[in-house]
Amino acid sequence: MKLLLTEVNDRSYFLQAMTRSSRSPPDLPAWVDDLQAQGRYTFTREEALAATGNTEIAVAASLRRLRKAGRIVSPRRGFHVIVPLEYRATGAPPAEWFVDDLMRHLGKPYYVGLLSAAALYGAAHHAPQVFQVVTDVPTRPLTVGRVRVAFVQGRAAHSPTETMNTATGTIRVSTPEATALDLVRHASACGGLQTVAGVLRELAERIDGARLVDAARGVERTVAQRLGWILDHLGASERTEPLGRVLASGPVFPTALRPDQPEGGLEPDPRWHVIANADIEEDE
Repeated sequence: MKLLLTEVNDRSYFLQAMTRSSRSPPDLPAWVDDLQAQGRYTFTREEALAATGNTEIAVAASLRRLRKAGRIVSPRRGFHVIVPLEYRATGAPPAEWFVDDLMRHLGKPYYVGLLSAAALYGAAHHAPQVFQVVTDVPTRPLTVGRVRVAFVQGRAAHSPTETMNTATGTIRVSTPEATALDLVRHASACGGLQTVAGVLRELAERIDGARLVDAARGVERTVAQRLGWILDHLGASERTEPLGRVLASGPVFPTALRPDQPEGGLEPDPRWHVIANADIEEDE
């Protein structure tokens, strides 16, 4: 009888131990695997602490081991990106996989803009080397593996955007019209006016005249003038008719195509009042 009671007690202890084990929080590597299986590729330090129930020291050590193994990267303190096997060679998944979660983590408005937005609309000769994100405040660039993200200061909370699907969720992208204006406004961040002209030639067919007027309300009139001039130069004047009428209804002052260059005594054109102090020979 004593032996039987011992066997029962042992079995009861074993079952209780199994129950406790099945209910215990997962370790960090297993939890990361579960996230990826669910289609999630980002997490925060706070989420890791809550999910595993481990101490800060233990979670920090686990995160270091995962980074060293190339399983995760950390573009910003407390924010981590899971690296699937197919992206181990590049050291990080594409920026569009994690930029929306990252900007929410930072609490900053944003949109994908400039050459990166143009590429998403199919208006690029080749993929941009840097993923360009527009946000409201100065933000230092980041590099994770071979992925580079540059932040350009602009009116991120007010510029017209569209929502695009990605492999892991969605991202905010400036509309074709807002993208065109941004390209002219930040031409120096896009390789200069020659590169901008080449991109605008391909982007022009996506531009709607009425939406261009709406988007132009959020930028300087001089930017709208220069964009109108460039689009006319590229043979897309039908896209600029509404914008031209709106500008003509108010005071328009001369502006140089390249404000950073001398005007050279040239006269502004009669429609856009742009002084063509630079040659636009778009990239082919």
